[in-house]
Amino acid sequence: MLILVVGLVVFFAIHLVPTNPELRNGLADRFGETTWKAIFSVVSLVGFAMIVYGFHKLQVMPGKNPLLWVPPAWTRHVAWLLMLPSLVLLVAAYVPSRIRDVVQHPMLVAVKLWALAHLLANGDAASLLLFGSFLAYAVVDRISVKARGARGPLGARTGGLGGDIAVVVVGIALYAFMLHFGHQLLIGVPVL
Repeated sequence: MLILVVGLVVFFAIHLVPTNPELRNGLADRFGETTWKAIFSVVSLVGFAMIVYGFHKLQVMPGKNPLLWVPPAWTRHVAWLLMLPSLVLLVAAYVPSRIRDVVQHPMLVAVKLWALAHLLANGDAASLLLFGSFLAYAVVDRISVKARGARGPLGARTGGLGGDIAVVVVGIALYAFMLHFGHQLLIGVPVL
């Protein structure tokens, strides 16, 4: 559990820096914009790797990850339903589209839906910690980006119908891939 917790702390600590523009700009001024972005990326990657390793380790070690409740079977169906818009919105965060313009911060909405879906479908302590942390972070960051007026990875770029179509098609393709192969390949747990 310690590796998962430390990974979450490292990952969220670096991701909370942009919520304080004074701190973020001070670090960028001190180290230079490119170096700051490299530091952010490396620390994020280290934290993410620790999260993945720690979570995986808890899934395969008997007795280390207590089951807190047994989710009813219907929660899996709700999770599948929530994951479709989650993956479409994840794509929308990186493609100029009207969907992105309307939602404003599609990645944060995607993370909220992803975390909620997985909280509903899993009843173990590691899942509660992992997905609960991401849900809490997404809520805090959404409040922060609204207060700061941050626009996300695309900045002020807007899109039209072509972007909407691309977002939906790629999002559905990603959903189908994860449903049939990706979750098993990446996470080790089959969805179907």
